[in-house]
Amino acid sequence: MKYFFILGNNPALSIAEISAVFSLGDNSKVEFLGQEVFLLETENNFNPAELIKKLGGVIKIGAISNELNFDNQKIVTESEKLITIDYEGKIKFGVSFYGHNKFNLKIVGMEIKKRLREKNISVRWVVSREKVLSSVVVEQNKLISQGAEIVLIQKDNHVLMGKTLAVQPFKELSFRDFGRPARDDFSGMLPPKLAQIMINLSGAKNDDTILDPFCGSGTILTEAMLMGCKNLIGFDISPKAIEDTKKNIEWIKNKFNIQHSTFNIQIKDATALSESLKPSSINAIVTEPYLGPQRGKKNIGEIITELEKLYSNSLAEFKKILKPGGRIIMIWPVFHVSQATHSIRPNINGFKIINPIPENLRQSKKISLTERNTIIYGREQQKVWREIIILEK
Repeated sequence: MKYFFILGNNPALSIAEISAVFSLGDNSKVEFLGQEVFLLETENNFNPAELIKKLGGVIKIGAISNELNFDNQKIVTESEKLITIDYEGKIKFGVSFYGHNKFNLKIVGMEIKKRLREKNISVRWVVSREKVLSSVVVEQNKLISQGAEIVLIQKDNHVLMGKTLAVQPFKELSFRDFGRPARDDFSGMLPPKLAQIMINLSGAKNDDTILDPFCGSGTILTEAMLMGCKNLIGFDISPKAIEDTKKNIEWIKNKFNIQHSTFNIQIKDATALSESLKPSSINAIVTEPYLGPQRGKKNIGEIITELEKLYSNSLAEFKKILKPGGRIIMIWPVFHVSQATHSIRPNINGFKIINPIPENLRQSKKISLTERNTIIYGREQQKVWREIIILEK
């Protein structure tokens, strides 16, 4: 079966996440089209509606059904078949096009609507100002449960046709981000979507032990809990951060009725972890540490020196407690000051940096990695960007 994944605003990070979740090897049947579409051919069965709840970097998941020429009548005929497969009562449909051709969605949509009405089918065509329907439009118009979103994807001079099976749960993600009782920009404002991606990159299984030694307000721990992880440890040197983490854990447990996870949440220094944890006892470390001051005048040289010392000492401790083959997913800051970019280079203490992109996609100029095979995550207006580092013991 061939599936399409509509990617988030950082394609490299989205592809890395999908590759980790599906354990894609160098010979996997994958393609990257444009800047938004990832294609995967797999024999593995999965539930798209459940999977997308755990994928922070994917906006839509769907199945490919046809590959056609750019022939409007053929596209309309095949779209009609897809829309009416599960026909019951009134149908809603939408059409999205991912590609660079000047493709007239209006002609196709009007013709589909006309044909369905000629068959006495009550139908509503959902439109958008853009050539693609957003996940918000798809969800709010119930196109998956009460109709269909037809997705057309340009591949060279052909078009792949598919049907959306699931969209990102944007309401739930926003609720978990802005609705949680404890939010503190000093303790960290890691978006839940990025936390999900980091957990997936770690390759941790549900029964593994995951540690966040800079847990802040607990976003990584609460997202891991929602993703099914059972053994979670959260440390932070700040008493307020630990208090916030405990509040947010209890809130998530109550709101989502979660009972399977166990927690060890304590005030601990990340540079002295081996005093509290046994050697080789942790499967994965997933963390966003202190990234430096976010406001006010800064001496970048002093900040970088301070952070490199903190991260180097922490990584030395990580090496003692991490199991062989275990991974660290860690964020390092990238500072944008006076039109200059400043990265940090701590001592990685013998860990190996992992390239998260399958071999057969690494030559794509559309997938952007740093010279050390890491991924940068940020927006143009931000002064501090995030560099996603994958280390393996």
